[in-house]
Amino acid sequence: MLRVPADAAIPTTEGWGPERSTFRTLVHPDIRLHTTHTNTMINELVTKMVEAGVHYGHQTRKWHPNMKKYILTQKNGIHIINLEETEKCLDKACAFLAEKAAKNKKILFVGCKRQAQEAVKEAAEATGQYYVNFRWLGGMLTNMATIKKSIARLDWLENLDKQPEYKSMSKKELAALAREREKLLRNLQGIRNMGGAPDVMVAIGADHEDIAIREAHILGIPVIVLTDTNADPESVDFPIPGNDDAVRSIRLILSVLTEAINKNKA
Repeated sequence: MLRVPADAAIPTTEGWGPERSTFRTLVHPDIRLHTTHTNTMINELVTKMVEAGVHYGHQTRKWHPNMKKYILTQKNGIHIINLEETEKCLDKACAFLAEKAAKNKKILFVGCKRQAQEAVKEAAEATGQYYVNFRWLGGMLTNMATIKKSIARLDWLENLDKQPEYKSMSKKELAALAREREKLLRNLQGIRNMGGAPDVMVAIGADHEDIAIREAHILGIPVIVLTDTNADPESVDFPIPGNDDAVRSIRLILSVLTEAINKNKA
């Protein structure tokens, strides 16, 4: 059973107009998801997903045909995602992450689009895992030797003032090295202590993080992805159909995944 983070307030459906009636059938206890002791948590989660806008997809003209089974309807040219399907997919992803967390496996969170950057970092730090949230460098997984050299270079730059050549460097040289350090830090901070390829990847946006996902597939790394209606869910192992452009939607999905990890840590 999915868990809703305890510190998150449960939103209300009060004041919904006729235009929201489609989702009234998803969250109203007397219509489809009957409130019982066994599914109260699911009712709460679906309600929270509606409030966070997880159900909003892309424009209908931009949809991917393989997302058809996850789409409930369309409204004003926008696809509306079936949150019951989202809940089922999220449940599978949580169960998989719980199993990996129990075995102390490494999990890499990836989200380089602006809306996901902070949430991805927070999720990784909250679970003691790893992240890439600024830019995915080609070969981050498939060319680990080069990445390890870059991390070693970062370590050297961070200890530059202890190097014998430091005192002989000009201000111009030091400024250039400082810029290099900041650039490496942005790109590598979240994986510098990972020590090799992860066991699982969690990504935000199947279309935006397509290079990272392809590299994971090459290495046989399972991928969990928040997948919007413009992306192919069949390109990932565990798609979670949902809005990957809204900060609140991203944060909600990640909060459920991090809860599953933290509850089952070895």
